[in-house]
Amino acid sequence: MNLGDEMYNILDDALKKKYAVPQFNMNGLIWLESILKTGEKCGAPVIVGTTDKIVDQLGGFNLLAQTFKVMKEELEITAPVVLHLDHGQKIERCFQAIDAGYDSVMYDGSKLPIEENVENTKKVVDYAHAQGVTVEAEVGSVGGTEDGVYSDLLYASLNECIQLVKNTGINSLAPALGSVHGKYKGEPNLGFKEMEELRSFVDIPFVLHGASGISDTELQKTISYGHAKINYNTELNISWSKALRNKLTEDTELYNPMEILKPSKEALNSTIEEIIQRTGAWKQAK
Repeated sequence: MNLGDEMYNILDDALKKKYAVPQFNMNGLIWLESILKTGEKCGAPVIVGTTDKIVDQLGGFNLLAQTFKVMKEELEITAPVVLHLDHGQKIERCFQAIDAGYDSVMYDGSKLPIEENVENTKKVVDYAHAQGVTVEAEVGSVGGTEDGVYSDLLYASLNECIQLVKNTGINSLAPALGSVHGKYKGEPNLGFKEMEELRSFVDIPFVLHGASGISDTELQKTISYGHAKINYNTELNISWSKALRNKLTEDTELYNPMEILKPSKEALNSTIEEIIQRTGAWKQAK
């Protein structure tokens, strides 16, 4: 099996069956362990995302790829699980992730003019596909802040989405249509009309960034328009930090690291399981 086959197969299955595969961004080994164990427990395909901005803080591409591989083996994971570079900022960073053994990469050229976005994305696609790795790309700008990177909200252009898909050969598209990274200020305003129109022109899986805070009704509607991959980060971090903060507050004399971290790990597991249920990925593993 080529590396990218796993990602291609799980997103293709999700698109056909109208569910979504959740991507959970990791911020350390605790996250990775929780994602793998909970995905296996739920019989669900899951994607482990590492945001380009914090890859180096976590040890770099090679360490992350090897750790992912070893932990999968040690935990005897049988459900499909994919390691993905989220928001790759430069062509070279995507190449590094591919060379390290990542299954999938996202090149984020959304801040560039469409012509440059297409040109750069095509370079990543050619390099990735030659090694069996899938590629995600973005048009428009998902608002808010993720891992220290801020963006203004900018709806994706239909024509630019079509250009990017047809001229690059990407495997999935992240069209920015109203979602935001981080906490929503006010109510989400998702562009369902735009999603429906784009789906009539594009047949590859869509990816929703900034899903934390979206209602179940909105989530299901988003999935119905072909969002086969949905990314989560903020929701996990809020539940983890809240549990950790509560434990340290209620027991100020506690210093055993494993006892301190236990509630926050349980909170991560619980949040991941709830999301797997909401996206419909529960027991979809092949």
